Amino acid sequence: MKDKLLFIIKGFFFGVANIIPGVSGGTIAITMGIYEDMLASISGFFKNPMKSIKYLMPLGIGAVLAILLMSKVISFSLDKYPAPTTLFFIGLILGGIPLLAKKVKNERIKPFNILLFLITFGIVIAMNFMKAGSTNMDLSNPTFITAILLFLVGMVAAGTMVIPGISGSFVLMLLGAYEPIVKIIGDITNFSNLGHNLFILIPFGIGVVLGVIVIAKILEFLFSKYEVSTYYAILGFIVSSIIALFTIVLGVKISTIELIIGAILCLLGILVGYKLGDE
Repeated sequence: MKDKLLFIIKGFFFGVANIIPGVSGGTIAITMGIYEDMLASISGFFKNPMKSIKYLMPLGIGAVLAILLMSKVISFSLDKYPAPTTLFFIGLILGGIPLLAKKVKNERIKPFNILLFLITFGIVIAMNFMKAGSTNMDLSNPTFITAILLFLVGMVAAGTMVIPGISGSFVLMLLGAYEPIVKIIGDITNFSNLGHNLFILIPFGIGVVLGVIVIAKILEFLFSKYEVSTYYAILGFIVSSIIALFTIVLGVKISTIELIIGAILCLLGILVGYKLGDE
């Protein structure tokens, strides 16, 4: 029971991370020590569905709870208190760095691995300079074409949700789908619009599921054949994502009290990230 509760908590943070632009759900998963097992469970779902369901269900429950309960809270926090909110997630990622360091500390440093680190580092830094879509998708009157587009958007976003260091939410923003999708999720309990909302969320959700499975299979193969090199690439993603998040903090006005609260939340995030990754 304790293990299931712990996995629900980890799933909750994974879900919250996927809501926040700039924060990668994959990063949170890997710093909490669930990444490789999660990939194996997703990619091997059709081989051993009961084993995969047993592992993924508590994570899924936590993630769904986070998305349903925290979408509006996160939107409010980022709007009113962007720096303290971002600093908490910076701390959460930093807390998991020791777990990642253990994966490569006993391996001889190779030029190829350093190159992988620099490439993935550069990808996230470059993405940080990209501008989010200036126009959002119009989902007020969805058609069959809209459903196909949402399916494709879901696949692309899902792939980036799984890859550590790349924010699925930010990719959705680049595609102009972030605000409309979050709004629909927040409105899901409005039963007068249930049909409209489901017509949007179902194709998007199917795309997300298929995208996660495809990317999970690719990443599982990389871990099985090139584990150390894959971790160097992931470290590049994660280190650069921390820098990218700090640019968000530096880019907003912050009062002294917000700075103090942000520092406390960052320390809290480090403790939570370290504890969850160590469990």
